[in-house]
Amino acid sequence: MVPPPPTNKPHVCLSTILIMSSMALIDAYLVEQNHGPRKIGICIMVMVGDICFLIVLRYVAVWVGAEVRTAKRGYAMILWFLYIFVLEIKVYFVYQNYKADRKSLDALARKALTLLLSICIPVLFVVLVAIDHMEYVRAFKKREEIRNRLFWVVVDLLDILDIQANLWEPQKKGLPLWAEGLMFFYCYILLLVLPCVSLSEISMQGINIVPHKMLLYPILSLVTINIITLFIRGGNMLLYRDARVSGILIGKNILAIILKTCSFVQYRRQLQNAPPAFGVELQKNSVAHARPAPTPPQVVMQDQTPLPEVTTCEHT
Repeated sequence: MVPPPPTNKPHVCLSTILIMSSMALIDAYLVEQNHGPRKIGICIMVMVGDICFLIVLRYVAVWVGAEVRTAKRGYAMILWFLYIFVLEIKVYFVYQNYKADRKSLDALARKALTLLLSICIPVLFVVLVAIDHMEYVRAFKKREEIRNRLFWVVVDLLDILDIQANLWEPQKKGLPLWAEGLMFFYCYILLLVLPCVSLSEISMQGINIVPHKMLLYPILSLVTINIITLFIRGGNMLLYRDARVSGILIGKNILAIILKTCSFVQYRRQLQNAPPAFGVELQKNSVAHARPAPTPPQVVMQDQTPLPEVTTCEHT
């Protein structure tokens, strides 16, 4: 089946450039970490992989551009899943190479890798959501409320990347092998799933989107990020004396737990008070629409009935 023409070509170009440039930079890390004949083999492998990925991206990005002005984000979820799936595999090999070569303490290159991921991944998510292209959301207040909710998604992505970056940044004492593997693949799964959940909520809401009813992502992030990452960071700080644990993000998660709990309680109270008021409103609207309905036929019949009498009198 021939894909439809994209309604927004700059959106397609921006997402493609962002994805392929981040892939090329990670490939540069992989090539530079190898030496001798193996370096040439790694270079050929990553080039072939990028060409195959670009062929798939050419079709998926067109479909993403076609749905950018609609309420659907199905192909955006597919593109996000493909991007994170391939990117994190490459990041895993970069992390393993840094782990194998502990003598190489190039802190600048490791920090640059963290900076690269913390820019490319959230920016791509914002591009795929494309709030400014949602023409069906006309109210400024509703659009800003959606933007505020997606801002929490971006902050959660940075939180996940901060935990994952602790694995390859310089450290005095390494974590156990099972703990490192568990942390990496836990972050891998969260990066794959949670943004797709946020995009699916936008698709499920449709044209009549109601931001305060988008509760699936806040509940999942409350459990998987705000609560569980507290235990991960607390365990690293208390058990393994890890000095790289971010106290700022620990405070952020504590505040997020408090704010989300308060918003859930308020939403529950609003649901309990909403049905009576909604029923009264519905009844008023139905009465108002029912009154003027029978009047037009009576006026039309009174105007048309004298016409036959006048014509018959003149004929006689």
